[in-house]
Amino acid sequence: MIELKTPAEIQRMHVTGRFVAEVLSEVGRIADVGVNLMDIEHHVRGMIKRRGAESCYWDYSPSFGEGPFRNVICLSVNDAVLHGLPHDYVLRDGDVLTADLAVIIDGWAADSARTVIVGTSAEEDLRIIRATEEALEAAIEVARPGNRLGDISAAIGAVAAEYGYPVNTEFGGHGIGRTMHEDLHVSNQGRAGRGLKLRPGLTLALEPWFARTTDRIIYDDDGWTIRSADGSRTAHSEHTVAVTEDGPLVLTRRESE
Repeated sequence: MIELKTPAEIQRMHVTGRFVAEVLSEVGRIADVGVNLMDIEHHVRGMIKRRGAESCYWDYSPSFGEGPFRNVICLSVNDAVLHGLPHDYVLRDGDVLTADLAVIIDGWAADSARTVIVGTSAEEDLRIIRATEEALEAAIEVARPGNRLGDISAAIGAVAAEYGYPVNTEFGGHGIGRTMHEDLHVSNQGRAGRGLKLRPGLTLALEPWFARTTDRIIYDDDGWTIRSADGSRTAHSEHTVAVTEDGPLVLTRRESE
């Protein structure tokens, strides 16, 4: 069932979204050569506890994971792109790190992800990150009343095609509100003019993610971490977005954007 949110409820989600943005900005600041992923995990745990927020990931046990997930943030490195299980790994110069965070504050969720480069940047890594960011902005731009869900998917797919990246359709965006995952799957590839008509009050987590040279994925032995099947590097950008009468409202926008 799709639940349309009132303007007041969207504002409550925006409160959560601002906190998620703050945490991801902090992760980008502290992710450096020599930093252990578990140090980042525990730093984020402290931020969530001090804010009185609730992690959407802790004890999360979906059908696709080997649950329960016992961490508060997904941290994926290099060829890992989704659901990265924090573990004892020390970041190295040139690593590509994706951080994905979802929390609930006062009953309302927000979800966002960003990919950053640790230390020295390689142009090909900057390029794929830029592609996901541009795809996300293209998706946000068409998240307007009267457009259709397929318009969002087509916008993401068009940017991927422009950059020459293949698109996996097994995992994509989703509805969000009182819980992290609500009805509606938002594919990262689709046909414009098709699907559900977008209405004010619809809240979606839009999340283009690409691997350089494959659309196939594999799982780590931890049962969670998803990697590109050919080991090529990856990137992932995500925002929680509300469809409003005045157009799309990004609820997790970071101050640096």
